[in-house]
Amino acid sequence: MAGSTFGKIFKITTWGESHGKALGVVIDGCPAGLELSESDIQPFLNRRKPGQSEITTQRNESDEVELLSGVFEGKTTGTPISMIIKNEDHNSNAYDELKDVYRPGHADLTYDAKYGFRDHRGGGRSSGRETVARVCAGAVASKILAQLDIKVKAFTKSIGDVVLPEGEIDFSVQNIVNMPNSEYAEKAIELINEKRSEKDSVGGTIECIVDGCPAGLGEPVFDKLDANLTKAVMSIGSIKGVEIGSGFDASTSTGSLNNQEGAGGILGGISNGKQIKLTAAVKPTPSIAQEQQTTDKDGNDVSIEIHGRHDPVIVPRACVVVESMVAITLADALLENMSSRIDGIINFYK
Repeated sequence: MAGSTFGKIFKITTWGESHGKALGVVIDGCPAGLELSESDIQPFLNRRKPGQSEITTQRNESDEVELLSGVFEGKTTGTPISMIIKNEDHNSNAYDELKDVYRPGHADLTYDAKYGFRDHRGGGRSSGRETVARVCAGAVASKILAQLDIKVKAFTKSIGDVVLPEGEIDFSVQNIVNMPNSEYAEKAIELINEKRSEKDSVGGTIECIVDGCPAGLGEPVFDKLDANLTKAVMSIGSIKGVEIGSGFDASTSTGSLNNQEGAGGILGGISNGKQIKLTAAVKPTPSIAQEQQTTDKDGNDVSIEIHGRHDPVIVPRACVVVESMVAITLADALLENMSSRIDGIINFYK
């Protein structure tokens, strides 16, 4: 299966399945000399792991990371960094009845069409659990960015029709929906509980901002920074749209207004030194207990009700995944940009 590697210089490859023995990531291209330990990575995983609150899946995973290679005496060696997270609470038997049935909104049918078979145990590689490996890599990338005072922050901008206004953001506020406003967070929780009582789910949006990014990151034409950021975030399961800056609102704006406010920190595919702003749209969780119509592998129409431990909303847990993919993209762009000017090369070697 191709498609599990991302990046050019800071390159990550994730591996593992939702109900396999473990998941993990190999990072190639991380500079030597970066102080790194499991304690740098675990806080990122704790933000993503299941069972955090009543609005998340109750799958009980500690999601403890183990560094297997690439670090010696507390510092990166420049060799590949390998990390593993073991699965501890996977009940594969719960998926036996879905072996020959395609779940609505999932990748069951498309994986079967492509490979001729599929891992029906929670979706295998298509499961959101794959993102645990991305978060490990994102923690390392974020530590690289921190050396240059570059900060990446993602948060819940909306849940369903509960939208946090631009001027109401307070990052000192913490809650189970990761929305930096207590009043709107309470409204969001109420909506989530309402949909869950109806055996339904809800989506939302995640906003990610980057402060301290220098001007000059990104390559012209096919490797523009906004193009690579969009690909990185769109590669996350359940993300159905990505906007940079004003995004689709730019289509109804004017040149005079959009020139001042709409860039989102990127012009011509290259960072301009201002705050980068990205917004990602997250679809509702497809696994719901309502009766739905679908087909089985023989093409027969069947009814299905999906039971088990599923999030009624994945937006809060997905924030750190978006943050991680943005950090990975920026770390790669930083390293690639070091060869863009001859004076920089001369200064480095002299």
